[in-house]
Formats: sequence, structure tokens, C-alpha cells
Amino acid sequence: MTSEFFFDSGPLFADRREGGKALAAALEAERGPGTVVVGLARGGVETAAETARVLGAPLDVVAVRKVGHPLQPEYGIGAVTPGDGVYVRSPDGLTEEQLAAVVEETKAKAAALDRRLHSKHPPLDLRGRTVVVVDDGLATGGTMIAALRWARSAGAARVVAAVPVAAAPSIDLIRQEADAVVCPYALERFFAVGVHYESFAQVDDETVISLLDENRRETGAAGVAPRSAGTA
Repeated sequence: MTSEFFFDSGPLFADRREGGKALAAALEAERGPGTVVVGLARGGVETAAETARVLGAPLDVVAVRKVGHPLQPEYGIGAVTPGDGVYVRSPDGLTEEQLAAVVEETKAKAAALDRRLHSKHPPLDLRGRTVVVVDDGLATGGTMIAALRWARSAGAARVVAAVPVAAAPSIDLIRQEADAVVCPYALERFFAVGVHYESFAQVDDETVISLLDENRRETGAAGVAPRSAGTA
């Protein structure tokens, strides 16, 4: 990982796939039969798919939703996944009951998204695996932390956080949750993830499902069995 400043000459990557290629080069040490790549839904899956393709690794997706403050939904106070992936930065004036209610409501939305994204291919069993958790970029780190906690709860033996570009101050926060952090560009001057890509279009459910389908055809999931019903 290198620490760089934001360059005024333009974006770092043409699109998320190019970011995924750069990330794969930095993840070469993680190549192996025990590695699974998991992308954060939805945008992170495009990056993860290219990383998985280069590494020859099976691909999966984790549905992550930001937890918005009830009085100001656009203001994020944390993030959740289905199961045990929960991160709350601060209650910001909410009572324990109010916080619990908004977390559970958001977890239900994450679970619904997860069911849609796994409608064709069941989630993979991560127990005993090295799980490389990939997003297209890292700003505050909340969604990545929730995803890392989800991977731990799913039985991963080792968890690696991987992003092509990140706000440098957030890297230290992620190091507290992951066994390793891989980021080719850790920027001291960071504005928003999309600024660092020429093309940063929204990714829909159908695209995610298609990327999973393509990876299953190419890798056969590399012997990784589907997770059994009821596993987070």
C-alpha cells in the first residue's frame, strides 16, 4: 500500500473493472485454493469480479446497507449486513431502543437485497477460508467494517480488506478489524470514491447476478460449497 496525494491530472481508474485489475496485482500473495473474493453490493461487486477473475478465485457478494439516522436518513450512523455484520459509529442522540429499531429495520432491507442477489446462486461457505472483502473505494469505512464482521461471523479463517483507493485516515480504522488491508492508493486528500473513476455508474441487481453467474461458470466455485440454510 502506498500513501499518495490526490492528483489534479484526473481519475486514477477508467472504471471499476480497471480498479479491480490494479487491486488483483496488489493481492497476488493471496492467490490460492483457499481464497474467496467477496464484493460489497452493489458497486463493489464489479471491482471484486475483476479481482476474482485475475486471481482465479470464486466470487460472492455481501449485501451491505448504511444505517441512516431516523431524523435525517441521509446522515449515516453505521452499516449492517444480514446476520452479524453490524457497525454503529455513534448513536447520535438516539436511545438504545431507537437505535435497535433502526438497525433491525436496515438489517431486514439488507436481508431482502441478499435474497435477490443470491436468487440464482446460493451464497458460498466461507468457513476456514481466506476471505478477501472488496469494495470500489473506502471513504469513512463503515460499510467495510460491517462486511468484515460479517465475514468473521461466517467462519472465515482470515479476513483481508481490499480497495483500489481509500481515504488514508480510514485505513487505520480498518486495520483494527482485518488481518490485512490492501490498498494501492491511500490518499491524504480524498473527496469521494467516484471522483477517482472516469466511469462510476450505478450497478443494479441484474448486473451483480450476472457477474456471479460468470464467475461460477469460470471457476465452478473452486470447490467451495454453498452455505447451508440459516448461516449468516
